[in-house]
Amino acid sequence: MQKNVLVFPCGTEIGLELYRSLAFSMHFNIYGASSVADHGAFVYENYIGGLPFVDEDNFIGKLNEVVDQYSIDFIIPANDLVVLKCAQNRDKLHCEVITSSASVCEIACSKRNTYEVLDGVVPVPKMYTLETIPAYPVFLKPDVGHSAHGCSLAKTKEDVEYAFKQDPSLLILEYLPGKEYTVDCFTDFNGNLLYVNGRERERTLNGISAHSFPVNRPEFEDYAKGISQKLQFDGMWFFQVKEDVKGQLVLMEIAPRCAGTMDLTR
Repeated sequence: MQKNVLVFPCGTEIGLELYRSLAFSMHFNIYGASSVADHGAFVYENYIGGLPFVDEDNFIGKLNEVVDQYSIDFIIPANDLVVLKCAQNRDKLHCEVITSSASVCEIACSKRNTYEVLDGVVPVPKMYTLETIPAYPVFLKPDVGHSAHGCSLAKTKEDVEYAFKQDPSLLILEYLPGKEYTVDCFTDFNGNLLYVNGRERERTLNGISAHSFPVNRPEFEDYAKGISQKLQFDGMWFFQVKEDVKGQLVLMEIAPRCAGTMDLTR
């Protein structure tokens, strides 16, 4: 019997990759849903538009209406905020959610929490306050965010002060000037790390790697094992690292979901 799978939001690069992954399998019947008009309407044969935004009070209720109407068996969230929302409301949803536990998703959603939890497990960026910045440039990043939104390179103290007027929650991080990599992983429901595959992010567009190719570095598996032992992932996940001035790989972020360019791994 085919299982009905709902991807939300379906028009993101993540949502489109999930379609490419599952649409031609005899085991799944794929539905796509979005809150705004997007490319998903041109790709998903079973497209549902007009859902509330994830931060609206009626989101879970309206999502359940879709689940009930189309007999959805599984939801695969295709956005970090949707991953978190669905994980936190697992007991309220009328179907299974394909992601890790709420506690893991909460850590992954916050860069500060990620760095604090994984400090000592893998190298993490040095975090500064405005008074403790040792040298410029530094990198500014929202604590909660995705797709490089709100990130910037600050070359002077004035740059940092200006950015903080726009967003006081920004993290001040050491600048990592080297190559950037994404490492795609898969952990089974018993906590066994089954797959690790790295790729270089040579060119990015809106935070998604638009030009990527496989790279094998021994640190990838070492980092994956350390992160996986500290956090109990369930299913697909990935982490991103970047070289510091000495060439050491430093963690940038983790995410318990499909990556936009995971089709290279697939």
